[in-house]
Amino acid sequence: MNQPTVLEVAPHVGASDVKRQLTVVMPAFNEEAHVVEQIESVRRVLSATDWEFEIVVVDDGSTDDTSDRATETGVSVVNHRRNYGYGAALKRGISVTSAPWILIIDADGTYPVEAIPQLLAKADDHEMVVGARIGRAVKIPLLRRPAKWFLRVLASFLSGRKLPDINSGLRLMRRDLVERYLHLLPSGFSFTTTITLAAACNDHEVEYVPIDYMKRLGKSSIRPWHAYEFLLLTLRTIVFFNPLKVFMPLGAVLAIAGLAKFVYDISRNNLSESAVLAFLAALVIWALGLLADQNSRIAMNR
Repeated sequence: MNQPTVLEVAPHVGASDVKRQLTVVMPAFNEEAHVVEQIESVRRVLSATDWEFEIVVVDDGSTDDTSDRATETGVSVVNHRRNYGYGAALKRGISVTSAPWILIIDADGTYPVEAIPQLLAKADDHEMVVGARIGRAVKIPLLRRPAKWFLRVLASFLSGRKLPDINSGLRLMRRDLVERYLHLLPSGFSFTTTITLAAACNDHEVEYVPIDYMKRLGKSSIRPWHAYEFLLLTLRTIVFFNPLKVFMPLGAVLAIAGLAKFVYDISRNNLSESAVLAFLAALVIWALGLLADQNSRIAMNR
């Protein structure tokens, strides 16, 4: 059964002095060993600020005692009957609350709760503040680093903005920013990647705060094939918001290949079909890009 939502206020701050209202959404899946410590750590840090806050734990179909352990701390707990996914847990937690600011953080102890005040300090001038895992102590498995680097570089190029961390799970967001793109946010791990790209492609005020990233205390749910899913999601999101970033370079590659083949054919006194097909393919792709860009602008202006 869900616990009632209760806003907590730092003991040294009167209710009339509170500057902001904040909901902490903490997705959890089989985190019985760590969820209590994470809740208490977040509560301790936020109690030292002048923010009014609530903590909502979304138990995403855990098969252990995660829900009971979280309930014992007195925070609000939302239970999924089965595992719907990281993004689904975040969306559910956001939907049952009403605070104008949302802070998301994992229950596994990887993100430093001590960095939360740094994110809150940037709230006045930004719509989203991301804890970028580029601090001095970042414990990301070596096997994941090449894929993460490639996806980060690709996303930065396609969005036209430097993105130090595209899928950090520690971030502060305005509710209206999340709700604007809620229909695009997936139920899986790509929730954070999508909201990052959506904000970057639409000129929202986003700030990155360097943070450390600790070794995960439990078992990770990330699998190698998720890198492929992240790649598809990155391309899909960019095509939705800024399709020319994808179609124009792709057409240019074909056009250059066609030109190179044309020059080679001329030197051999023989014009081949492949050079003509490459030029035609480039024109078709550019035309599709222009149509996609037109549709994107119409959709965003509705």
